[in-house]
Amino acid sequence: MKRIFEKLLILISCVALAACNINEEFFAPKIILDNETGIYTVKYGREIIIEPTYEHAENATFLWMIDGEVIETSPSLSFSREEVGEYYVTLKVTTEYGSDEEEIRIDVVELEIPTVSIAGNKKMTVTLETEVVLNASVRETSLPTKIVWTVNDVIVGNEHNYIFKAKEIGNYIVKATAKNEDGAHSDMIEIEVVNADDLPFTWDFEKYSYHTVKGRKLLIKPLQSNDIYDVEYAWNVSEISEMTSTDSKFVFISDKAGVYHINAVATKDDGDNPISVTRNFVVTVYDEKEFYRPKNGASQADWNKVFEYTPAPGQFINELKTGGFDASHNNPEAAITYAEGRLINNNWISLGGFGGYVVVGFDHSISNSRSYDLGIVGNAFDGSSEPGVVWVMQDENGNGYPDDTWYELAGSETGKFETYRDYAVTYYRPSGTGMPVQWTDNYGNSGEIDYLAQFHDQDYYYPLWIGKDSYTLKGTRLEARNYDQSGNGSYWVQPHYDWGYVDNFSPTDFNSSDKANLFKISNAIDFEGNPVNLSHIDFVKVQCALNAKSGWLGELSTEVCGFYDSSLKR
Repeated sequence: MKRIFEKLLILISCVALAACNINEEFFAPKIILDNETGIYTVKYGREIIIEPTYEHAENATFLWMIDGEVIETSPSLSFSREEVGEYYVTLKVTTEYGSDEEEIRIDVVELEIPTVSIAGNKKMTVTLETEVVLNASVRETSLPTKIVWTVNDVIVGNEHNYIFKAKEIGNYIVKATAKNEDGAHSDMIEIEVVNADDLPFTWDFEKYSYHTVKGRKLLIKPLQSNDIYDVEYAWNVSEISEMTSTDSKFVFISDKAGVYHINAVATKDDGDNPISVTRNFVVTVYDEKEFYRPKNGASQADWNKVFEYTPAPGQFINELKTGGFDASHNNPEAAITYAEGRLINNNWISLGGFGGYVVVGFDHSISNSRSYDLGIVGNAFDGSSEPGVVWVMQDENGNGYPDDTWYELAGSETGKFETYRDYAVTYYRPSGTGMPVQWTDNYGNSGEIDYLAQFHDQDYYYPLWIGKDSYTLKGTRLEARNYDQSGNGSYWVQPHYDWGYVDNFSPTDFNSSDKANLFKISNAIDFEGNPVNLSHIDFVKVQCALNAKSGWLGELSTEVCGFYDSSLKR
């Protein structure tokens, strides 16, 4: 009986032990990342801590590895790098019951330090109480950014615009600083403030040698003077004693061919010490058709040479893909080669924003037929017109270069109140990549050519081959007609103009078969807006005529695809 009882106890113990083993389960560890995507981002030089949670990880070992090299053995990883890039990290957790493994990616990215740029010349001289309107452009980041203006290190404002006005003579450093949690960047200008009597007087001209044709008016106009008050002007022509003027500019005309010498003196009243500036000019007058080049059997209808390509900043300038640029297009000669290569293949070139232009010549003179003499191909279509003004020139001095007088071809907007002749825009090189290009005009306005990062990724829209930090483009500006038809910014319309412009879906002069607008040499006008009777032309210039933008589409910019003599296309 006793033995039976002992066997029963042993049996009960075994059953109890077996039951205990069945109820207790043992699992391998499991990693639960604190980021569902497994992708982490940190800025270079900064630290990120990655802290997964774990299941069944009692007494576990932890290995964080890059390319098999262990970089950490703790449950969490503290990670930082000084180089931008993608880093793949493997996390392995092991216990006596098994292991789990996850691969994560850590993207080390650049700091989002803002970049600020002040539009305008970096050094200027102004008189007391003169207001200088300064505009700061800031490259956008994902971080909140503040702007601080200082004058000689004293804080004076925190808006994008600041008006400088000094009450004391002296030198001032005006600085705009943009800052966020990643860092700060500054741009500055130097302003010298003087009394009005101490402002240096300048009276300079673009050139001092001119060419013209008998009976045709020639305007000799100074560059912008910094003092237009209390100045007396005296002009005289050695060969024509009765031709004089007391204006700051001079209109010359002669009915006889020859060489003429002009003397001009500007005297500024400065109390006991008047200041006089003398300028001398030479004007050569030719016969109308002295250098006319008639067409022959070998003459080509199309243009044969690009003489200059100077666009305004725009989204297709320096653009590597659609625009067709590359890093070699970094000087004016390379820009001309670029334009010729595009036009030869009937591809478009962009003139960028207002004032951007291209100049071409032909292997013969194009005669004035009093009808359509010239065709210029663009890429306009209904609802998308970006008009360019056409200028023509005779090779008046016969040297084969477009260095004589440009005459505008009148269009439907000529003479209207809304049309500005002698309009000028100055563009400024951005201080950082991916920034808009700022501009100011000769009417005191300012703005930006937007950088459209969603479409283009070139560093700048400012032409690579423009060496100076600013450049000015001049011409005729038309009133912009573009508008947002959708009301929410999604659909912009750019209506056509009646006639007389390139890249314009005109009902009058647009040839739909080759997308060319047609032009008459007989529509040429001079600087006064009066008709000029040109017997022929040798050179053509197209200049973007709008200073406007259409939301997400960016700036309005004339595109040109080709030029031809209409008489050889018939």
